[in-house]
Amino acid sequence: MTDAAQGTRGTGSVVIGVDIGTSVTKAVAFDADGTPLARAARRSRLDRLPGGRVEQDLDDVVRTVAEVVRETAAALTEPPAALALTGQGDGLWLRDADGRAVRPAISWMDGRAADRVTDWLAGGTVQEVYAHTGSGMFPGCHAPLLSWLQEHEPEVLARAATAGYCVDAVAQRLTGQICLDASDATLPFLDPATRTYSAAALAACGLTGQARLLPAPATPGTVLALDAHGAELLGLPKGLPLTAGPYDLPACALGSGVREPGDGIVIIGTTLACQVLTDEARIDPGAEPAGMWLCMPQPGRWLRAMPAMVGTAALEWVLALTGRTTADLDALLDASPPGAAGVTALPFLSEAGERAPFVDPAVRGRLDGLTLAHTPADAVRAVCEAIGYAARHCLEAAGLTGTLAACGGGSRSGPWAQLFADIIGHPVTIPVEEEVGALGATAVARAALGLPSATRPRPVRTVTPRAEAAKTYEIGYARYRAELESARVQRRA
Repeated sequence: MTDAAQGTRGTGSVVIGVDIGTSVTKAVAFDADGTPLARAARRSRLDRLPGGRVEQDLDDVVRTVAEVVRETAAALTEPPAALALTGQGDGLWLRDADGRAVRPAISWMDGRAADRVTDWLAGGTVQEVYAHTGSGMFPGCHAPLLSWLQEHEPEVLARAATAGYCVDAVAQRLTGQICLDASDATLPFLDPATRTYSAAALAACGLTGQARLLPAPATPGTVLALDAHGAELLGLPKGLPLTAGPYDLPACALGSGVREPGDGIVIIGTTLACQVLTDEARIDPGAEPAGMWLCMPQPGRWLRAMPAMVGTAALEWVLALTGRTTADLDALLDASPPGAAGVTALPFLSEAGERAPFVDPAVRGRLDGLTLAHTPADAVRAVCEAIGYAARHCLEAAGLTGTLAACGGGSRSGPWAQLFADIIGHPVTIPVEEEVGALGATAVARAALGLPSATRPRPVRTVTPRAEAAKTYEIGYARYRAELESARVQRRA
């Protein structure tokens, strides 16, 4: 704990968890047993620009954090004991020495550096970096973005003092200190075994000269404190303890009850993030250079993460195409049988391509097998099934052997959750509490501060695979893998 964080804690044990998402920031106040006492949400602005560029304004993101924390704290009977931040990962949040943005933050969804990743794949750079760190690359991560800026905006890099991420950028604005969680620092330069950056990985990308911008990962259990500016912004006492990280993928795993090696989680959100807990970071230099090893707060624990780009954005696209919304999803899935009456899909609609369990910036989506006899429900189900197949592909690559949890907006649909269980062939437990990222962040804060933790299991619902549907999906999964490989081979030809 930092000196500044000593002694200003609230008298109770309520911790406010703040999850700074890509488009929505949420805050939830949890008591020691994980019971939510108050919550708030605000949308932040996501700027989509020509050329596949996606950016955010740091000041706008900080505004959303201030608003949700103020609203949540106002509903409590006493000040919280601490704040716990989590949020979106990857992207590039460049700041000066005072924590001010030197340019708009570049989102993890950004595609401007796609050609760079394509060239690095062809030239062996991605494989070389993977051999040192076990992390693949995609256009929206630090390496290609820093390389792109080094060529196109060198003056921006010259003004920058820190190349960080969303969570540490917000934390710096609230505390005046830089605290980068090792999970955020992972992709693509971090050696997960030593929690230090690989000089060889930086050199392979031609970025040795930018190493000065990378903050050293913080020691697990680091606690910051609100400075005068942060306290005024949030309406909370100066010196209130604050933790920054892990980012949303590990935080969701913690909040969903992933505890033993082999246990996994699929986050059905903007990112389809599939992760499996492990007690050994084993890097196979000859493997497909995709995914990453995320350091957990506990020593000797990592998440083998396969965060695909094919999440709910693909669903929202096909719903809009058919003139429907997410409110119609359950009825649409119920109106089309397993197998979508022969309609199939590849769900790769991101302009940045795909990053797990393979890296291909140019892979694209498609719908096949449509006739006049098909309905909008068949098209929607085909895309949902394709996303389910992608999840199975990722979980197999990550090494799932134990229990499987699910969270995120997609898990709230009963028929879609059933579809995931049927396709993966595994019971799926879904926490009743929806904001498991914020909950996981508060668990980290409690451990760091020695606050009381939950003593009873948190409520979940369990979805069990159906035998007949599972048979249909075994055939469908084999077809999906074959169609995916054929599409990639044809594109490379």
